[in-house]
Amino acid sequence: MTDASRRTVLRGGVVIDGIAAIRRRADVAIEGERIVAVGSVAADGADEVVDCTGRLILPGFIDAHAHADGALFRDDVQLALLRQGVTTVVGGQDGVSYAPGDGAWAARYFAAINGSHPSYSGGGVAELLASYDAATRLNAGYLVPAGTVRHEIMGMSTDAASPAELAEMRRLVADGLADGALGMSTGLDYVPGVFAGTDEIARLCDPVAAVGGLYVTHMRGGYETGSEAGLREVAAIAARSGVRVHVSHLHLDQAEAHRLLGDLTADGVDVTFDMYPYTRGCTLVSMAVLPPAYSALDVDVALERLRDPAERDALVRDWFPSIAEKPSLGPDWPHMITIGHTPAAEWSWAEGLTLAEIAARSDTDVVTATLDLLVAGRLEVNAVMAVRDERPVDNLARLFAHDAHLGGSDGIWIGGVPHPRAAGTFARYLSTFVGRAFSWEGAAQHLAGRTAARFGLGDRGAVRPGWIADLAIVDPHGVGDTATYATPRTPSVGIDDVFVAGVPVLARGALTSALPGRGIRRATLSR
Repeated sequence: MTDASRRTVLRGGVVIDGIAAIRRRADVAIEGERIVAVGSVAADGADEVVDCTGRLILPGFIDAHAHADGALFRDDVQLALLRQGVTTVVGGQDGVSYAPGDGAWAARYFAAINGSHPSYSGGGVAELLASYDAATRLNAGYLVPAGTVRHEIMGMSTDAASPAELAEMRRLVADGLADGALGMSTGLDYVPGVFAGTDEIARLCDPVAAVGGLYVTHMRGGYETGSEAGLREVAAIAARSGVRVHVSHLHLDQAEAHRLLGDLTADGVDVTFDMYPYTRGCTLVSMAVLPPAYSALDVDVALERLRDPAERDALVRDWFPSIAEKPSLGPDWPHMITIGHTPAAEWSWAEGLTLAEIAARSDTDVVTATLDLLVAGRLEVNAVMAVRDERPVDNLARLFAHDAHLGGSDGIWIGGVPHPRAAGTFARYLSTFVGRAFSWEGAAQHLAGRTAARFGLGDRGAVRPGWIADLAIVDPHGVGDTATYATPRTPSVGIDDVFVAGVPVLARGALTSALPGRGIRRATLSR
């Protein structure tokens, strides 16, 4: 916990406000967990003075879309996040995470995305948030995952919710919000969220809107080809419930994004979005290569089918040819899917290889190798997904320059060769997109101030007296990501000192022993 009497002075840096487009050379004084002065500050009586000459003092960054729900307790994950200046992550994404309930279903279904939680074994959002208190160096916010809520009440039913079932689901959402959740998330390409209709989602958003929470959505139908229909559904949900909306990982052409977001705004939808600074994505292999009906099956039933030679023959004949016709993949799909994680020890050699390379090393065809890999890993296999047409940096820059953009990594920490966005997103925003998409002042707004305001994080996201001292000290000339698709866990450089609640958690590039992080409960009012 924070020592309320501890005084720290950050000396000689350039302060970037985080809310207003303001920068100034100033000292920052911290007492306990809060900033007490920004300006010319005497160091007399300070317990520590940090020389920030030549560096920027920014509000700690907030990852609006993180999959660190279970991984956040690991030192290597905390180091990788802090070396990017991230001090808070928002979990409960894509409609699937541990609470409410005992967490068992979510831990299995999203085993290759969120993994398991080391201590949570049941209860609700309050218990999950409490698990982060004084147990990690970073803060963790949480969204009530609507898919988990649906599974708690309806299991894997594909039916529309009955009035009684809908009432029970609304109660769970309201309970989660009362426990401090920042809002509610959906994953409408994942089960069981894919079975929920527009009106069901809107009714679940009613309690979210009532408390000023945020509806965060992985839209229905994909993004590259289904974004317009997905955003129309977003607009319908907002119109029926009055909820504020945040669209997750909005990866599409910037001109199309600007047009569609403009349409939503014109219709009165209060919308923001996040997008990471990479062109490749990451997903469950089963979602990429198996028929959608498989997602609704019990795992053991699905595995039994995939072992059946007749079923395999049918998939080869009737299904796999259609993968080559997907706009996002095409006929080269075996070369575009690179395995990031499998829990099967006998297949660990496949991590970091494409499906084509795996088939060649297995001396078999691609379909057989892919199905064998999925069966051995009990479908808990993720992959980095290349795209047919990787857009230039300038396309991303124009997307990030949009006023509604917030920083989000969609970072997944599971696997031997995960996507580098987990370890590199926020450093890449700074090294590649400051000057292209935004100024340093704009970067602080997109990555901290606006995100804190949007998600209801209270007095975080700014370098101002009275605010929580979540701070990142950045070398503007040396900051950069070093994680690559081949070496995705390499920590970023140029951010060596980070404070959470006034406590140094990263000092001279190394973790300290302090654990001042906490589960962040939604502020009563969001700005």
